[in-house]
Amino acid sequence: MIERLESPAPAELDALTALWEGSVRATHDFLAPEDIAFFRRMVHDEALSGVEELYVIRDSENGFAAFAGIEAGNLEMLFVAPEKRGKGLGRKFVEYLVAHRGVQRVDVNEQNAQAVGFYARMGFRLVSRSETDPSGRPYPILHLSL
Repeated sequence: MIERLESPAPAELDALTALWEGSVRATHDFLAPEDIAFFRRMVHDEALSGVEELYVIRDSENGFAAFAGIEAGNLEMLFVAPEKRGKGLGRKFVEYLVAHRGVQRVDVNEQNAQAVGFYARMGFRLVSRSETDPSGRPYPILHLSL
Protein backbone atom coordinates (compact mmCIF):
# COMPACT_ATOMS: atom_id res chain seq x y z
CA MET A 1 0.00 0.00 0.00
CA ILE A 2 1.31 3.44 -0.94
CA GLU A 3 1.14 5.99 1.85
CA ARG A 4 2.24 9.59 2.17
CA LEU A 5 4.90 10.16 4.81
CA GLU A 6 4.27 13.69 6.05
CA SER A 7 7.24 14.31 8.31
CA PRO A 8 9.79 11.49 8.52
CA ALA A 9 11.11 10.78 12.01
CA PRO A 10 14.91 10.51 12.42
CA ALA A 11 14.77 6.69 12.40
CA GLU A 12 12.65 6.78 9.23
CA LEU A 13 15.13 9.13 7.56
CA ASP A 14 17.92 6.70 8.46
CA ALA A 15 15.97 3.73 7.09
CA LEU A 16 15.03 5.53 3.87
CA THR A 17 18.62 6.68 3.38
CA ALA A 18 19.83 3.11 3.84
CA LEU A 19 17.26 1.95 1.28
CA TRP A 20 18.45 4.70 -1.08
CA GLU A 21 22.08 3.61 -0.71
CA GLY A 22 21.29 -0.05 -1.30
CA SER A 23 19.27 0.81 -4.38
CA VAL A 24 21.97 3.12 -5.73
CA ARG A 25 24.71 0.54 -5.20
CA ALA A 26 22.58 -2.00 -7.12
CA THR A 27 21.80 0.30 -10.07
CA HIS A 28 24.28 3.20 -10.25
CA ASP A 29 27.57 1.40 -10.92
CA PHE A 30 28.82 4.52 -12.72
CA LEU A 31 29.02 6.57 -9.49
CA ALA A 32 32.36 6.99 -7.77
CA PRO A 33 32.44 6.07 -4.04
CA GLU A 34 32.98 9.71 -3.06
CA ASP A 35 29.88 10.66 -5.05
CA ILE A 36 27.78 8.07 -3.21
CA ALA A 37 28.98 9.54 0.10
CA PHE A 38 28.18 13.09 -1.10
CA PHE A 39 24.70 12.14 -2.33
CA ARG A 40 24.01 10.05 0.80
CA ARG A 41 24.46 13.11 3.00
CA MET A 42 22.32 15.19 0.64
CA VAL A 43 19.53 12.58 0.56
CA HIS A 44 19.51 12.21 4.35
CA ASP A 45 19.92 15.87 5.29
CA GLU A 46 18.00 17.64 2.54
CA ALA A 47 16.19 15.66 -0.14
CA LEU A 48 13.97 13.37 1.91
CA SER A 49 12.68 16.09 4.23
CA GLY A 50 12.71 18.81 1.57
CA VAL A 51 10.63 17.17 -1.15
CA GLU A 52 7.07 18.46 -1.51
CA GLU A 53 5.46 15.02 -1.13
CA LEU A 54 7.13 11.81 0.04
CA TYR A 55 5.46 8.44 -0.47
CA VAL A 56 6.48 5.03 0.85
CA ILE A 57 5.62 1.38 0.53
CA ARG A 58 6.26 -0.32 3.83
CA ASP A 59 7.74 -3.77 4.23
CA SER A 60 6.97 -5.71 7.39
CA GLU A 61 10.41 -7.34 7.20
CA ASN A 62 12.69 -4.30 6.76
CA GLY A 63 10.57 -1.20 7.38
CA PHE A 64 10.43 0.19 3.84
CA ALA A 65 10.34 -1.56 0.46
CA ALA A 66 10.36 1.59 -1.71
CA PHE A 67 9.89 5.34 -1.67
CA ALA A 68 9.16 8.15 -4.08
CA GLY A 69 9.21 11.92 -3.86
CA ILE A 70 7.45 14.45 -6.05
CA GLU A 71 7.67 18.19 -6.53
CA ALA A 72 5.41 20.26 -8.81
CA GLY A 73 4.48 17.39 -11.13
CA ASN A 74 8.03 16.06 -11.29
CA LEU A 75 9.03 12.65 -9.97
CA GLU A 76 12.13 13.71 -8.04
CA MET A 77 13.11 10.32 -6.67
CA LEU A 78 12.04 6.71 -6.90
CA PHE A 79 14.04 4.01 -5.15
CA VAL A 80 13.25 0.37 -4.51
CA ALA A 81 15.10 -1.83 -2.02
CA PRO A 82 17.46 -4.15 -3.95
CA GLU A 83 15.73 -7.30 -2.71
CA LYS A 84 12.34 -5.92 -3.84
CA ARG A 85 13.38 -5.00 -7.39
CA GLY A 86 11.46 -6.67 -10.21
CA LYS A 87 8.28 -7.10 -8.15
CA GLY A 88 6.31 -4.21 -9.70
CA LEU A 89 6.78 -1.62 -6.94
CA GLY A 90 8.28 0.99 -9.29
CA ARG A 91 5.44 0.53 -11.76
CA LYS A 92 2.91 0.73 -8.93
CA PHE A 93 4.43 4.02 -7.75
CA VAL A 94 4.56 5.60 -11.21
CA GLU A 95 1.00 4.58 -12.09
CA TYR A 96 -0.28 5.91 -8.75
CA LEU A 97 1.64 9.20 -8.91
CA VAL A 98 0.62 9.86 -12.52
CA ALA A 99 -3.06 9.08 -11.86
CA HIS A 100 -3.46 10.65 -8.41
CA ARG A 101 -0.74 13.29 -8.04
CA GLY A 102 -0.36 14.60 -11.59
CA VAL A 103 3.23 13.52 -12.19
CA GLN A 104 4.22 14.20 -15.81
CA ARG A 105 8.03 14.51 -15.71
CA VAL A 106 11.09 12.71 -14.40
CA ASP A 107 14.84 13.26 -14.61
CA VAL A 108 17.08 10.20 -14.80
CA ASN A 109 20.82 9.56 -14.98
CA GLU A 110 21.69 8.73 -18.58
CA GLN A 111 24.12 6.02 -17.40
CA ASN A 112 21.38 4.23 -15.44
CA ALA A 113 20.21 2.13 -18.38
CA GLN A 114 17.77 0.12 -16.26
CA ALA A 115 15.95 3.26 -15.13
CA VAL A 116 15.99 4.79 -18.62
CA GLY A 117 14.37 1.61 -19.98
CA PHE A 118 11.87 1.47 -17.12
CA TYR A 119 10.67 5.03 -17.69
CA ALA A 120 10.45 4.43 -21.46
CA ARG A 121 8.22 1.40 -20.78
CA MET A 122 6.10 3.62 -18.52
CA GLY A 123 5.53 6.03 -21.43
CA PHE A 124 8.08 8.75 -20.69
CA ARG A 125 9.90 10.29 -23.67
CA LEU A 126 13.07 12.35 -23.93
CA VAL A 127 12.53 16.12 -23.83
CA SER A 128 16.09 17.35 -23.24
CA ARG A 129 19.48 16.40 -21.83
CA SER A 130 21.88 18.09 -19.41
CA GLU A 131 25.61 17.35 -19.56
CA THR A 132 25.96 17.34 -15.76
CA ASP A 133 23.75 16.56 -12.80
CA PRO A 134 22.31 19.40 -10.69
CA SER A 135 25.39 19.37 -8.44
CA GLY A 136 27.68 19.86 -11.44
CA ARG A 137 29.07 16.32 -11.47
CA PRO A 138 29.79 14.67 -14.85
CA TYR A 139 26.68 12.48 -14.85
CA PRO A 140 24.38 13.50 -17.72
CA ILE A 141 20.71 13.82 -16.89
CA LEU A 142 17.86 12.96 -19.25
CA HIS A 143 14.73 15.06 -18.82
CA LEU A 144 11.69 12.92 -19.66
CA SER A 145 7.99 13.68 -19.95
CA LEU A 146 4.77 11.78 -20.59
